[in-house]
Amino acid sequence: MADAVVKQRKILVAVDESEESMYALSWCLKNVVSENYKDTVVLLYAKPIRSAYATLDGTGYFFSSEVVATMERYNKEMAGSVMAKAKKVCNDFGEVEVETRVENGDARDVICRVTQELGPDVLVMGSHGYGLIKRAFLGSVSYHCSQNVKCPVLVVKRPKSSGND
Repeated sequence: MADAVVKQRKILVAVDESEESMYALSWCLKNVVSENYKDTVVLLYAKPIRSAYATLDGTGYFFSSEVVATMERYNKEMAGSVMAKAKKVCNDFGEVEVETRVENGDARDVICRVTQELGPDVLVMGSHGYGLIKRAFLGSVSYHCSQNVKCPVLVVKRPKSSGND
């Protein structure tokens, strides 16, 4: 009997520095990744762009080039730290093929664009669990993406802490 053909799947997981993001990644590895498929997990981190903090001081003045360079260095270090943590979660899980992408821009736009480019079988995202007021002001990245990508979107909500963690 011929060997069965193993279906390949691409699972895009949006990660950031939040615990919700890492919980979603862990949940995905335990509940979505399967030995019945040849799964590739693509970890995606959206790094803020310089224009996003060009006038954060509130005075309308641009930050000095030294301050901007420091912010860019911090963002690069944050991206490296997030990716290292996410890769460790994947390595601790076991054998799974992992790719990483760090892209510049607003998380909503980056996730939607990369999803369109890669055409994954599913997009997995964590939910920050913002209440109605915070969500109204900050917007929901997961909601925006679920409305604008063409693949299934799995939003993983971290259980509320029981206080025994």
